[in-house]
Amino acid sequence: MNIRALTLATCVLLGSATWAAPPLEIEDPMRGPTPVAQETDPPLISPVENKDIRRMRTYSMQPPTIPHKIDGYQVDKDFNRCLACHARVNTEETQAPPLSVTHYMDRDSNVLAEVSPRRYFCVQCHVPQTEAKPLVSNTYQDIDVILKRLTAPAPAKK
Repeated sequence: MNIRALTLATCVLLGSATWAAPPLEIEDPMRGPTPVAQETDPPLISPVENKDIRRMRTYSMQPPTIPHKIDGYQVDKDFNRCLACHARVNTEETQAPPLSVTHYMDRDSNVLAEVSPRRYFCVQCHVPQTEAKPLVSNTYQDIDVILKRLTAPAPAKK
């Protein structure tokens, strides 16, 4: 038997063994019990929070989340609706938090008169929040909580 025939026979045997194997029973937490080969019904889109309350940030340097609806806001190369309230020149009137000074700096830390083009498209970093329940469980803890637990004195023994 030549090498080609032997390789072909091996591939056929391995391929038929693979096809005969029963499918694995793995449940994806995002899909639920629906098999991968079938389509699932997508969950309903959760409503966007519209509370205008600043949220605590979960980690250092986290961009603030958007505490209000932004449906229909025009943010493109021609116009940025966010700046109507959050540009420094408008915040006294609107009472919206002003953009950080870093939004007025270019990549070389030169201060600009206008918002830097690299910071112009707000939803690259800032996102609105929805009232959705988490799809997967999460045990994340803020670093301050962890440090507090590590530095707390040990309970007195009786």
